[in-house]
Amino acid sequence: MACVPGPVQSIERAAAILRLLARGSGRLGVSEIAASLGLARATAHGILRTLQGVGFVEQDEETGKYQLGAALLHLGTSYLDVNELRSRAINWADALAARSGEAVRIGTPLDGRVLVVHHVFRPDDTLQALEVGALLPAHATALGKVLLAFDAGAAAALQETGLEPFCRRTITQHRELGRALAEIREMGWASEVEEFTVGEAAVAAPIRGQGGLVVGAMGISGAIERLCDPRGRPKPTLVTYVRDAARAVSRDLGASRW
Repeated sequence: MACVPGPVQSIERAAAILRLLARGSGRLGVSEIAASLGLARATAHGILRTLQGVGFVEQDEETGKYQLGAALLHLGTSYLDVNELRSRAINWADALAARSGEAVRIGTPLDGRVLVVHHVFRPDDTLQALEVGALLPAHATALGKVLLAFDAGAAAALQETGLEPFCRRTITQHRELGRALAEIREMGWASEVEEFTVGEAAVAAPIRGQGGLVVGAMGISGAIERLCDPRGRPKPTLVTYVRDAARAVSRDLGASRW
């Protein structure tokens, strides 16, 4: 019986780069692309040079940044249908809610904010409101900061706007937000503690598709006293639950490294 070849990693990564460039409004540098996809800079540069050689991307001579080439200007800006993301994530979201005892939300980027595409209630008898369809600020939520951290284009676009304060602890300075996003890329998860709603905290992790492209974020949210330790830091056990669930969804979407 003939062996069926598996996916070629370099092609998956090239596709992820093209999708990243397609959904952004401006040019991206090698370091920005590498950080967004979790690749080594040399790896990203090599793929970009190959794509440039076949006309799929173009490099600006002055800035050195890349954009889609003429052959791909009509590439769709939406990589993953929201319904597909929900269908792949729904069982893992239910399991995360049961495991953590907290509400679970899945978000995708939309016009600089976070669109809640799936919401699982906290597994208790308290009155809760369904948040599907809600738009959340990217800079003030764990879901949003995850999406910003791995999308250099979205983060750059936010630089042109003010950061609205929602609580005393909301990040309102772009430099501070930049440092926070760099830390999120390093850790692989994000948190918010009274940044959007007083008395509430949240933890989120990225959902990746083929090639490592971040297509959404999954997280839990709830009262500070349940999610955080006495010093106001997210409990490590809950962080692990969230990261494990996000990785499981990522694997179902074809992200081989996660």
